[in-house]
Amino acid sequence: MLVVVCAVLAGPAGAKPAASGVIVSKRAKSDFALTADPQAAPWKGVPAVIADKDRFGEPVPNHRTEIRSRWTEGNLYLLYVAPYEELNLKADPSTTAETNKLWDWDVAEAFIGTDFKDIKKYKEFQVSPQGEWVDLAIDRGTNPPTHDVSWNSGYEVKARLDKDKHVWYGEMKTGTDGHAQVHQLAAGEQRDLPHARGLRPPPPGELSRRPRWC
Repeated sequence: MLVVVCAVLAGPAGAKPAASGVIVSKRAKSDFALTADPQAAPWKGVPAVIADKDRFGEPVPNHRTEIRSRWTEGNLYLLYVAPYEELNLKADPSTTAETNKLWDWDVAEAFIGTDFKDIKKYKEFQVSPQGEWVDLAIDRGTNPPTHDVSWNSGYEVKARLDKDKHVWYGEMKTGTDGHAQVHQLAAGEQRDLPHARGLRPPPPGELSRRPRWC
């Protein structure tokens, strides 16, 4: 299932989404520690967008994913709340080094593009229920398309798995400075930021949502 969301960067007071398919990214006063907890202070009162359909618009039962966003001058934060029936997890997870081809297992992912004149080039960020991660520079303008796993943004993740409730939580922190090569954020800016939740059998596919900044 592929969920694509558009994000709108809002000031500290927040803002309401202007249209369907828009997520409001609320500015935080300062950077904060990752907890993968929607009840943590930095996430209280932050509205979520819902991803519960596949790329064809068909509902995916029991996988109603919530996506929240915050930002500071230097970083973008994303929080995923992901119910599940079964998980497909890597048998030997590593949280100390990135995992290439992490998308072969269950993940939440964000795609960030900053050049609207060349939308085939963008950055991809993934987190798994076990806290594995990978950040990539993608170029779909080449034949075949390339993904550069050596690109490093200083990306941070936190994951938490609640087996009793059948929900996992994934939080991302992506740098927006020159080192991360992700464009500096500013209030009022609108950006294309597709999100996806990769589900490996069962059920196969991706949940998708398209966001925008304000």
